[in-house]
Amino acid sequence: MQTLSNLLWAAGGVNRRRAAFDRSGRTAGSASNSQEIDLYVAMPEGVFLYQAQTHQLAPVAAGDFRALASRHGSTAAPVHIFYVVDLSRFWQGAGQPDPHIGDPEVQKSYYYVDTGLMAQNVALFAASQGLAAWFHNCDRETAGRAFKLRPNQRALFVQSVGRKRR
Repeated sequence: MQTLSNLLWAAGGVNRRRAAFDRSGRTAGSASNSQEIDLYVAMPEGVFLYQAQTHQLAPVAAGDFRALASRHGSTAAPVHIFYVVDLSRFWQGAGQPDPHIGDPEVQKSYYYVDTGLMAQNVALFAASQGLAAWFHNCDRETAGRAFKLRPNQRALFVQSVGRKRR
């Protein structure tokens, strides 16, 4: 559990209490500090939402949903991190430095880059611990239903993490 805790902190944990736009700072940057990517962690016992501010896992669904991480239904890895965007977090208020942040195509470019930054942190941490991390597509629609995502949320990708095969 300590390795998982460290892995999730590396992905998107709070590393400073105050940063841009009066939000906390994270280990991975995000466009205008929107922090629009959530981490849903699927393990054999259930799915959990990583809450960065408190550095805790909140239960989302009981049961083994790891097969949603693959179109082939593989559950080989013990941990699958689903990257989920919450489009409502793209702040469009006064003082927003990016006048185009409301454009869906601009948002898409931001959340894809932001996911990549987080996934790279996971890959680097995993490598430092002798773990394997595989970034790939997932069953987006089924994951969205299983995780009870709101209409403004979308499952994007998944990163499977486990021990390297010898």
